[in-house]
Amino acid sequence: MKKIVVVVEEVEAARTALQWALHNLLSYGDLIILLHVFPHTRSSSSSSSSSSTRANNKKRVLRLKGFELALSFKDLCDTILNAKVHIIVKEGDQDGITIASMVREIEASALVVGLHDKSFLYK
Repeated sequence: MKKIVVVVEEVEAARTALQWALHNLLSYGDLIILLHVFPHTRSSSSSSSSSSTRANNKKRVLRLKGFELALSFKDLCDTILNAKVHIIVKEGDQDGITIASMVREIEASALVVGLHDKSFLYK
C-alpha cells in the first residue's frame, strides 16, 4: 500500500495535482492523504487572556476553513471507486518544513504539490 500525500491549497493547481495523482499514482488499496497546513497564529505581545482567546479563535477558524477545503478535495477522490482518503489539517510554517516533516512522519511514498506563483517550493 502506497501513502500518497497531496497538499491542499486554495489554488486550482492543487486540484489539478490531486486529479493527476488520482489518475497516475493511485492503485487499489493505496491511501490518499490530503494535507492542509495553515499559518501559525500569534497572539499580540501583551499576554492578556483576551488576546490569547482571539488567537485561539483565529486558529479554530483557520483549522475549520482548512478542513472544509480538504473536504472539497475529498469530493474529487470520491469519484474514484474504493479510494481511501485521510485528511490532515495542521498549523505550521509557510516554507514547507511542516509538510516535509509530515511526509516523513507518515512515511509517504509520494508527495504531490500543485505548482503556482506563491508556492512554498519557490522559497
